[in-house]
Amino acid sequence: MTLSPLADFPLPNSALMIGSDRLSSSSAGTAIHYFAATGEPDPPIPIAGAAEVDRAVAAAREGFRVWAGLTPDRRRDVMFRLSDLLVSHGDELVALSIRDSSFPVPVAQLGPERAAGGLRYYAGWADKVGGEVVPTWFGPAFDYAVEEPYGVVAIFATWNTPVYNVGLTIAPALAAGNAVIVKPSELAPYAYLRFGELCLEAGLPPGVVNVLPGGPEAGRELTIHPGVDKVHFTGGGAAGRAVAALAASVLKPIELELGGKSANLVFPDCDLEDAVRTSIGAVVGGSGQTCITASRMLVHESVVDEAVDIAVALAESAVIGHPFDPATTMGPVISDRARERILGMIGRARDEGSILCTGGDEPQGVPEGGFYLKPTVFRDVDPQSQLAQEEVYGPVLAICSFSTEDEAVAIANGTPYGLSAYLQTNDVKRAHRMASRLQAGSVYVNGRGGLPPGVPFGGYKQSGYGRLGGRQGLHAFLQTKNVWLGL
Repeated sequence: MTLSPLADFPLPNSALMIGSDRLSSSSAGTAIHYFAATGEPDPPIPIAGAAEVDRAVAAAREGFRVWAGLTPDRRRDVMFRLSDLLVSHGDELVALSIRDSSFPVPVAQLGPERAAGGLRYYAGWADKVGGEVVPTWFGPAFDYAVEEPYGVVAIFATWNTPVYNVGLTIAPALAAGNAVIVKPSELAPYAYLRFGELCLEAGLPPGVVNVLPGGPEAGRELTIHPGVDKVHFTGGGAAGRAVAALAASVLKPIELELGGKSANLVFPDCDLEDAVRTSIGAVVGGSGQTCITASRMLVHESVVDEAVDIAVALAESAVIGHPFDPATTMGPVISDRARERILGMIGRARDEGSILCTGGDEPQGVPEGGFYLKPTVFRDVDPQSQLAQEEVYGPVLAICSFSTEDEAVAIANGTPYGLSAYLQTNDVKRAHRMASRLQAGSVYVNGRGGLPPGVPFGGYKQSGYGRLGGRQGLHAFLQTKNVWLGL
């Protein structure tokens, strides 16, 4: 095994970032980050408690005053400088994101450029936030509506793609004129901490971006703090519901980007191998640990046997190993706890009658102590079983068959989730017909969708509410004020 030179980048100072200050200790103590590739602990990380949240809110409110007071063109230019810094420090950010979540080099390398693309896209919106003149009656008057930032936004950031998420969540919040307090999971603190330092280097006023790695205590305090004006949460359903309940208790606006159980509907007129790669690609490349993974594959009965054979071959060709090894195509899952949970779901799937085609256990020849699993493929999965209904968040693909469009739609829509759906067909009429019937915030036809920054993204049903990306993503961080002037 030969590791990439990226492995030589040092970890940043394990400190909270509040304004321009770094805190090497905190009221909530420390957490241990384990490198999933080897299971080895990194140095203890201070995590935020109530005292640090208070301090960060004060810094953010002052940062907001300065940031919102800049002319839009100056905010735009700072964001462009920040995007350039993400690219010039790309190797370092890739290395840190691998340390965070252990996605392999080919996947992690996508992060900096895509994050920079999101910053550039929203920098272009920063000087275009405006309003409208509204016609009035019941007397002479001039009425106009203006869009304004909320103020301080708490962003609960997911651990799986830390660099990429900068362009999806933090960029629109900044373009709208807000200050942000980013709460990374203690599972993945490093890339966000370095990003915070680059924000200062780019010229963002201190306090506009604060980074508070933390657990439930920090999340609770940020949600109910009167100095936080809005919350954006990305993560699992159980945690999302808890945060939403807290926000509701203080009538605080919140948006949720939660999990998914995305279906990949495969019709016989498609490119079958490409269709199967849509599911296997995410199961392997991110070890199934992305919310839009097409973890259910619904295949027309006439081609299901062939599709299963392709899926098995692709899964078994994965190179499982150290994420810093350039030859690796699949790394570990995030933690030993996650691995045990996934193995439990695999065992229950077998007990429920699903047929295991490949995988289902731990691989050989991988770094000792790491949290590795083989990519796993099941067929003949009951659409009502746990494997078909619940998010695994691991490298497991569930395959079942269908005979008609109606049956395919019923199975695809038959879960509590509605984040994404995938449709594989060369029949353009079927594509439009089916897309309109699928209960999902995003439908991808004959492709895997890389979430470019101009595309709105969000879920239906238990996959959350609100949108990131595009104009909708900008408006998520703006509120509307109406001004009526009697004449």
